[in-house]
Amino acid sequence: MRILLTGAAGFVGSAVARLLLTRKDEVIGFDDFNDFYDPAIKRARTQELARLGTFSEVEGDLRIAGDVERAFGKHKFDVVCHLAARAGVRPSLEDPALYIDTNIKGTVHVLEAMHRRGLKKLVFASSSSVYGGNTKVPFGEDDPVIDPWSPYAASKRAAEQMLAVYHHLYGIESFALRFFTVYGPGQRPDLAIAKFVGLIARGEEVPFFGDGKSGRDYTFVDDIAAGVVAAIDRVKGCEIINLGGEKPVTLNEMLATIEKVLGKKAKLKRLPDQPGDVPITCADTRKARKLLGYKPSVTFEEGVRRYVESTRKT
Repeated sequence: MRILLTGAAGFVGSAVARLLLTRKDEVIGFDDFNDFYDPAIKRARTQELARLGTFSEVEGDLRIAGDVERAFGKHKFDVVCHLAARAGVRPSLEDPALYIDTNIKGTVHVLEAMHRRGLKKLVFASSSSVYGGNTKVPFGEDDPVIDPWSPYAASKRAAEQMLAVYHHLYGIESFALRFFTVYGPGQRPDLAIAKFVGLIARGEEVPFFGDGKSGRDYTFVDDIAAGVVAAIDRVKGCEIINLGGEKPVTLNEMLATIEKVLGKKAKLKRLPDQPGDVPITCADTRKARKLLGYKPSVTFEEGVRRYVESTRKT
């Protein structure tokens, strides 16, 4: 297959690209290499991908319709996999307009480019953040999502709704995949596990928000990537599908696991809860199992071990 993969240089995108290239698909990546974290890391990933198989990269900005048009070019793509976005709850509080422009307007640019070319298959990266302060666990795709707690969450939910509009109007089929707290080798340095591992390893204070009872459904990046590739192969209709690890891990449990793997105790700096943070995320993955054959296989402790090992190799 020939696949346009936006965000191919990112954490999840590069993992998806590796799987696709391993099975001999052709991948055209699209990224803006912004400075949300070190662009050199992203450029090194695209160089690695080019060595793995038939991969090319188009540099451009989702917010600019002309850049998106250039990425599509004259190619006839079998599937568009739209993973590029501005990510993160806390950064979205600092610059909500950037998140609206990139995640909503940028997604519309992708949909419009598909519509003009008659392309009909789209896989989209959404987020468990859309569930807001949902207290019913596990979170099901049919749960009400009318109370987002951050601009990031609101932008992802709005993008999901645009997918439904384009399915209704133009027959574009889509799977919107709600990722639950992805972690693993190569993850963004601002995310909790990367931050905790680095600070504890260096013997520095760890900012510890709240009482430690908040929980996240951590999902190893290889499990997420396998789910995305399955969606690329099977996208049909217009569906929203959870991709999670199926077992929430509390902040206290996360800290204890990292301490165990590192063999070192943390020095904590206790702080109040952060604005925008939800108390728990927990995925109901029955739909993913049915439609995608999805089955997460990496335990949290094993995933943390793999992440720590990867930091020791760099």
